[in-house]
Amino acid sequence: MALYISFPSWIKPEIFSFLPIRWYGLMYILAFATAYIFIVIQARNGEIALTKEDALDLVMWCVIGLILGARLFSVLFYDGTTFYLTHPHLIFWPFRDGKFVGLPGMSYHGGLFGAAVGGWLYSRKKRMPFLEIADTVVYSVPLGYTFGRLGNFINGELFGRVSTKPWAMVFPDAPSYSTNYEWVRNIAETLNIPYEIGQYINLPRHPSQLYEALFEGIILFFFLWFVIKPKRREKPVGTGLAWYLIGYGSARFVIEYFRSPDEHLGYVIAWGRGSDTIALFQSIFNISMGQIFCLIMIVLGIAIRLIIRYRRTT
Repeated sequence: MALYISFPSWIKPEIFSFLPIRWYGLMYILAFATAYIFIVIQARNGEIALTKEDALDLVMWCVIGLILGARLFSVLFYDGTTFYLTHPHLIFWPFRDGKFVGLPGMSYHGGLFGAAVGGWLYSRKKRMPFLEIADTVVYSVPLGYTFGRLGNFINGELFGRVSTKPWAMVFPDAPSYSTNYEWVRNIAETLNIPYEIGQYINLPRHPSQLYEALFEGIILFFFLWFVIKPKRREKPVGTGLAWYLIGYGSARFVIEYFRSPDEHLGYVIAWGRGSDTIALFQSIFNISMGQIFCLIMIVLGIAIRLIIRYRRTT
C-alpha cells in the first residue's frame, strides 16, 4: 500500500496540447468573472450604488492594478537577482527565447497592493468612498482566489514542504534531494521508498496549493459573505476590508509553514533550528518573505478596525 500520492499523470497545464492555452490562464479568467458576479449581486441588493457597467469597470481597474503590482512585487522582492534591474523592459514581456511564457512570477501581496491602488483610483473617478469600494471587492474575491490556487496545483507549482502525511504528494517538478543526507534517508525509509546512497529522490510534499484554496478561498469567502457581510449596514464602512486582511493574513501565515519557501530566498528571519533545510518545517521561528507580508496585512487589518471603531464613537 502506497504511503503517499503521486501527482496525477493525466493532469496537464495545457487545456489542449495543440494550443498555447493553459488551465492557469483560464483559472484567472474564472476568478475575475466570479468577483464580477458577486459585485453585481451586492449592487442588485442595494448594498452599493453600482450598475453592471460600473461593476465591470471596477473589476478592470482592479485587475490592471493587480497584474502590475503582482509582477513588480515579484521582481522587487522575490526574484533574488539583478537581471531585471539591467533589463527593466523585460518585466512585462511575456516571451523568452521566442516562446510565449506569460509573466513568470506573480506575487499575491503585490497583486493585493496593486488592486487596492486600482480600486482607490476608481473610487476617485466615481467620487465614492474608497472603503465602501474596498468592502464590496473583498466580499467578492476570496472564492475566485480558489481558482487561482487550483491553477497552481494543475501547474504542479508552489508545492509544499516535504511530508510523510498519507495525503502528501510527489510533484514531478519539485527538487530532488540526495540520499547522502540523513533526513532524506529517514523519510524514504518511513515511506518505504527504495533508494541507493548518493541517489537523488523526489520526496512527497504537502499539497499546499489545495490548503490555500480551501482556507484562503472557500472558508474565508463563507466567513466574509455569510458572517460579516449580513451586518454590513450595522457596521462602519471598512469592516469587510479589515476582516479580509486579518483573515487572509492569518490563514496564509499559518499555511506558509507547510509551503516551501523560494529556494533562492530561504528564510527572511531564521531564528529557529534547521533554518538551513527549507524543505522541512522545523521551527515556527523561521519566517518566510510571504509571512512578513502576511504580518503586515494582519497589523493593517487590526489598525483599520481600531480606526473605524474610534471614528464611529467620536
